[in-house]
Amino acid sequence: LKGIFAYLNYRVTRTRREIFETLVKGLLRLEYRGYDSAGVAVDGPKKTDTDNNKNTTCIFKTKGKVKALDEELYKKDSLDLDEELNIHFGIAHTRWATHGEPSPVNSHPHRSDKENGNVLSCSHTKFTINKGYEFESETDTEVIPKLTKYVYDNRENDSITFSTLVERVIQQLEGAFALVFKSRHFPSEAVSTRRGSPLLIGVRSELELTADNIPIQYNGSEPFEQKNSHNRPDSSAINSVGDGRPVEYYFASDASAIIEHTNKVLYLEDNDLAVVNGGKLSIHRLSQQVGEDPVRAIKTLQMELQQIMKGNFDAFMQKEIFEQPESVVNTMRGRICFDTKTVILGGLKDHLKEIKRCRRLIVIGCGTSFHAAVATRQVLEELTELSVMVELASDFLDRNTPVFRDDVCFFISQSGETADTLMALRYCKGQGALTVGITNTVGSSICRETDCGVHVNAGPEIGVASTKAYTSQFVALTMFGLMMSEDRLSLQKRRLEIIEGFRVLPELIRKVLALDLKIKIIADELYEQKSLLVMGRGFHYATCLEGALKIKEITYMHSEGILAGELKHGPLALIDKDMPVIMIIMRDACYTKCQNALEQVTARSGRPIILCCQDDPEISQMAYHTIELPHTVDCLQGILSVIPLQLLSFHLAVLRGYDVSNLTVFHMQ
Repeated sequence: LKGIFAYLNYRVTRTRREIFETLVKGLLRLEYRGYDSAGVAVDGPKKTDTDNNKNTTCIFKTKGKVKALDEELYKKDSLDLDEELNIHFGIAHTRWATHGEPSPVNSHPHRSDKENGNVLSCSHTKFTINKGYEFESETDTEVIPKLTKYVYDNRENDSITFSTLVERVIQQLEGAFALVFKSRHFPSEAVSTRRGSPLLIGVRSELELTADNIPIQYNGSEPFEQKNSHNRPDSSAINSVGDGRPVEYYFASDASAIIEHTNKVLYLEDNDLAVVNGGKLSIHRLSQQVGEDPVRAIKTLQMELQQIMKGNFDAFMQKEIFEQPESVVNTMRGRICFDTKTVILGGLKDHLKEIKRCRRLIVIGCGTSFHAAVATRQVLEELTELSVMVELASDFLDRNTPVFRDDVCFFISQSGETADTLMALRYCKGQGALTVGITNTVGSSICRETDCGVHVNAGPEIGVASTKAYTSQFVALTMFGLMMSEDRLSLQKRRLEIIEGFRVLPELIRKVLALDLKIKIIADELYEQKSLLVMGRGFHYATCLEGALKIKEITYMHSEGILAGELKHGPLALIDKDMPVIMIIMRDACYTKCQNALEQVTARSGRPIILCCQDDPEISQMAYHTIELPHTVDCLQGILSVIPLQLLSFHLAVLRGYDVSNLTVFHMQ
C-alpha cells in the first residue's frame, strides 16, 4: 500500500530544513504499510528571469527506505536549508512497485513535465492516455499529472482554478485512488481528492478553529466544461476552516502520520475535492446526491502517539500479537456483562428487531477479514438459526449474487476502506438489504456508509499483517450471535458456556503467548523450507486459512491451508518426510475425524507439528512436535489456535532475513 503525506504551512514560518523533517517524519510513520521507494516534492529557489518569478519545484526520489531519501535531501547544495518560508506546500510519498520495477524514476511523486508544472502524489489508479506527452517512468500513476497538464494547456481561459483542473481530471479516472496535487502555476495551493482509498486532513492552529463543520460547495449541474472560477461559490463567503490566520494542514493516507501534530482531522469522502487556498480549507463536489450529508465534520482523534510506537518489541506485528489479551478485552468492554450474562452491541441495538426478522445473513470480507467470517460462521448458524453465507468480496461482485431486502449483509474490514468490500457494500445497499459494518477504524468509509455496525476497538494496527484485528473481529461476530440468541430458551446453556469462555479468554491468550520460545525453536527447524501445509477442520478450518496467509505474506514461503476432510482428495499426494505439516487437533466434535487425517499423514512418513489440547498423550505421541494449548469452549478455541501461527510466521520471517515492519505486501483487510 502506498503512503501519502503532505504538509502546508500558511503564515507559520518554517525553514526548509524543518519542512523536510516534517515530511520525512510523516513518511516514517507510514513505513509499516510496506514500500520499496520514496520521494518528496518541495519548492526550490525562485526563477527571477522567466515565468513571472514562479518557484521551481524540487523533487527527490530514491529506491529503498525513507532513510535513504532523508540522506538524499541534504546532498543538494543549491537549496538553502535555513531559508525561512512563511507559506509553503510540500508532498511526500512511499511506493510499492506494481507497474515498473523499484527505481528513483518510478518512485512517487510524479511530475507533469520536466519544468514541474504539476506534481502529484497518488495511491492506486489505472488510466490510459495517448496525447503525445513524453513519459519518464513505467508507472500508471504518471498518467495523472500528464493529463492534468493536458487539461491546463487546453483551458478555455486563464481564470480556470486549480481545483477545476483537478475536477476535470478525476472525472476521467477509473479505479481507486487518493491524490494530492501541487503546482507552480498555483503557488502554495493544495488540492486533494480520493475514491476508494483513504485520505484525511489534519488541521493545526494556535487559535481556535473557525468552524467544526465545513459545508460542501456544490458546483451545480451545468455542463462540466463551462465551470470556471467565475461561477464557483465564493469560498470567502462560506464558513470554511482558516480565515487568514496562521494554520498548518497535514494530508495523509493514515492517521498515524498526523497524530503527533494534531488530533483535529477531517475524513474525505469519495469524490470530495479538498482545496486549501489562501490558508482556507474548503470542500467541493460536482453535485449533491440524494440523502448526502452536506457538511464534513472535523473530528477529534482518540489515538495517542504511544499507541503507534513499537515500545520494547522488535516490530509492530510482534507488539500487536502480544497486545491480544488487552485488545479482546477492549472489544468486549461495555458489551458483555458477566454478572447478568447479557450481551449488548450498542451499534446494532436499534436494528435488532429488523435483523431478527431477516431470512439470511451474508458476511463479506477480504483476506484476514474473510477468515474471521469463516471462523464464526458455524457459531452464527447455531446461535441465530439463520442461513449464513460467507463471501469473498471480489468473488461476490464477479457473480452478481442475488441479494434481497430481507437479507442482512455484514461487511468486515480492519481499515474500513477495503475497495472490494466497499463495492460489495454499495451493491447490497442498492438491493435494499440492511448493511452492517464490522471495522476497526472510526470514521472509515464502511463506518459511514453502513446502516449500523460494531467498532471492534482493537486499537491501531500498524503491522502489515493483521493479527489483533482478526481476533477482535472473531470476538465481535460471536458476540453478535450471543445477542441474537438471548431470548432462545433452548440455547441458554450454550450461551452461558460461551460467555464463560469469553470471561477467561484474556488469561488463556496470555498462556498461549508464553509458548513463544517453543514456537521460535520450531521456526528454527522450518525457516529454510520452501513450503508448509496447515490442516484442520470444523472450527479450525479458518485458522488453517489464516495461518497459511500469515506465513505467505510475512515470510514469502509458500503455504496452504487445507481442510482436513479433503486430505484424501488430492493434498495427501504432497505428504512425505520432507513436507512440513501443521495439524490442528482439538477435543471437539471433529476430534476423531482429525485423528483419522493424522493417521493418513503418518502413514506417508509425514512428520506433523500438532496444535492440540494440554494433556492429550494419544495425539502427542504421534507428533513430531506438539504445541499444547489451553482448552476452552469449542467455538472460541480458534482464537487460541491462531496465535501460535501468528508467532510462527513472525519468527520465520525474522529467520529468513526479512524486516517485518517494512514488508512489501498489500494489506487493506
